[in-house]
Amino acid sequence: MATSLRNNIGLAFLRIAPSAMILTHGIPKLQKLIAGDFEFGDPIGIGATPSLFLAVIGEFLCPILIIIGFKTRWAAIPPAITMLVAGFIVHSADPFDTKEKAMMYALFFIAIALLGPGKYSIDRK
Repeated sequence: MATSLRNNIGLAFLRIAPSAMILTHGIPKLQKLIAGDFEFGDPIGIGATPSLFLAVIGEFLCPILIIIGFKTRWAAIPPAITMLVAGFIVHSADPFDTKEKAMMYALFFIAIALLGPGKYSIDRK
C-alpha cells in the first residue's frame, strides 16, 4: 500500500473515529436543547443556555462536519476548545483519570485542525 494511500486512510480514521465517539456526548445535549431544558453548567461565565448551545456546536454540529470532511480544519476548533474547557475548567479539581478523556479528545481535534481531512473528504472534492 502506497504511503499516500496509508496517510489518507489514517487521516480518515483520525477524523471519523473521535468525531463519531464524541457524538455520544453531543446527542444528549442536543436533545436537551430541543426539549427546552436549558439547565447546564456555566464553566466560563456566559450563562447556562449559551454554554449548552456552544457544547452542542462543539460536540454535535462540528463533529458531523468533520465526519463528512467539510470545512474540517475550522470545524475541529470548537470541539477542541470545548474539550479544553472540560479538561481544564470543568474537571480542574478532578484527578487526571477523570479529565483524561476530555484531554484526549482535545488532542485528536487539535491534530485534525493541524493535519486537515485528507483525500477522503468533501474538502478534497
